[in-house]
Amino acid sequence: MNANWVMIYSTTEQYKASLLNGLLDEADINNVMINKQDSSYLAFGQIELYVENVNVVKAKHLIDKSQL
Repeated sequence: MNANWVMIYSTTEQYKASLLNGLLDEADINNVMINKQDSSYLAFGQIELYVENVNVVKAKHLIDKSQL
């Protein structure tokens, strides 16, 4: 991933990351979800959502509006 991508959301809950990933997809915002959780103990690590820097404001607005 290059410098044009910005992390806009981080969570330990898979369902939240998946819902937001789908929300961004529906809004035609390219995004990447990176799961950094430990595979044995899901309590350790985060799931991060990244978008291109040109879409940061729009993506953050959608996330805030979603109330997750």
